[in-house]
Amino acid sequence: MTSYSIHPVAALRRRQLLQGGAAFAVAGFMAPAAAAVGSLAAASDGLTTKLLPGPTQVRMIGDKAPATAVWAYSGVTPGPVLRLRQGTPFHATVENGLAETTTVHWHGIRLPNAMDGVPGLTQAPIAPGGRFDYAFTPPDAGTFWYHSHDDGLVQMGRGLVGALIVEEADPPMVDRELLWTVQDWRLDENAQIVPGFNNRMEIAMAGRVGNTVTINGRLPETLSVHAGERIRLRLLNAAIARIMALRFEGHRPVIVALDGQPCDPHTPPNGRILLGPAMRADVMLDMQGEPGRSYAVVDDFYGGLAYTLVRIAYDKAAPLRPHPLAAPLRLPGNPVPRPDLTAAVTQEIRLQGGMMSGMGGGMRGMMGGAAWSINGQSMTGDGSAGMPPLFRIDRGRSCILDFRNETAWWHPIHLHGHSFSVLDRDGMAVPHDESGDTVLVPPGERVRVAFVADNPGDWMLHCHVMEHQVGGLMGTIRVA
Repeated sequence: MTSYSIHPVAALRRRQLLQGGAAFAVAGFMAPAAAAVGSLAAASDGLTTKLLPGPTQVRMIGDKAPATAVWAYSGVTPGPVLRLRQGTPFHATVENGLAETTTVHWHGIRLPNAMDGVPGLTQAPIAPGGRFDYAFTPPDAGTFWYHSHDDGLVQMGRGLVGALIVEEADPPMVDRELLWTVQDWRLDENAQIVPGFNNRMEIAMAGRVGNTVTINGRLPETLSVHAGERIRLRLLNAAIARIMALRFEGHRPVIVALDGQPCDPHTPPNGRILLGPAMRADVMLDMQGEPGRSYAVVDDFYGGLAYTLVRIAYDKAAPLRPHPLAAPLRLPGNPVPRPDLTAAVTQEIRLQGGMMSGMGGGMRGMMGGAAWSINGQSMTGDGSAGMPPLFRIDRGRSCILDFRNETAWWHPIHLHGHSFSVLDRDGMAVPHDESGDTVLVPPGERVRVAFVADNPGDWMLHCHVMEHQVGGLMGTIRVA
């Protein structure tokens, strides 16, 4: 096969490609620097669909480049965009075309425990050639997603992710809606995925950060816009390790929802939308740039490794309207119960291990043992139903999770089956009524979140840097 150079716009420099994962592991330790695929249309009576995970080839680098061998849902990566209306039933039959077992986790949806897609905990893995029927009714509108939760590091890293959009009964007024499912890949010069997903150094450090970033499965092309229009942009970080900090040069993005849950409309701190793996943000963009000009969308999370993800290009026509659209930005609320902080029980969640932590976890990980732990307990791989939960909480009780990151690395911590309110960071109250299912906890920081434990079952709590999860930064909580 002819050698192919990775495109420089959304891929990183050749020097970084040759250096591989170790360079990115070190970058993760350093302090960060200051077009949707085809959808299944939402119907008023819900959505019934079929997903077929299996191997295929896609031209993510461009039509003139070699096709990349991936694992995909129904032949496309990311998988089909699934859309349904809030409060209507969802049914998906998953037929496994892989040579190994798989499951599907419906990330961020408050659903019955048996539908959560965790192998050995909530369901038996789907054998090659087997099938499983998922059925639930999403109570919340928002930007959610689905992905493999069996051998998730490899299966997600090879492409098994997709967006699940639950539409509001009364959506906001916009001119256009866009979805960017952003994935991070490590490709060789023939545009093939580099093997070696279980690199011990990456497990104990920043994880497998790649050299190529795609939007909706392709190297991004220029986004063409019209001056004066309002765009609702749904951002989904579907990477297995890459943290992103997106700056929209020349624009003022307004965040209206995080992880599918509406918040007070606000501009992000320093203009940077910070998204760890698994995190989402709904953003309103009033296109107030100059007709005929283009503006960069830059990811500058990793100090010294900033790159342009995509460019926003204005046509030369006169603005659609002289002033930004006057319609309100706030989204309608979801029926998530509010925790009672006066009666809440507090659970301390200590994140431990990894290289440079001084606790030996990194060296154990390098030698094949668990690299990470939560409160001294390590659940490796895809989990174990036999391991006791981190704690038990009575159904209906309010709970505060007090995360204390005792490591040298960033951790996006995801709680299954619930949504939580983000209370404070290092004692400073978090503004804008932010909620979510995944919270990014920086090195050495303390973050508190609160939720109502109203969904019975054993639920995963884990880091969504997938190498951290398989390396031990995972446990369960029991709601009964």
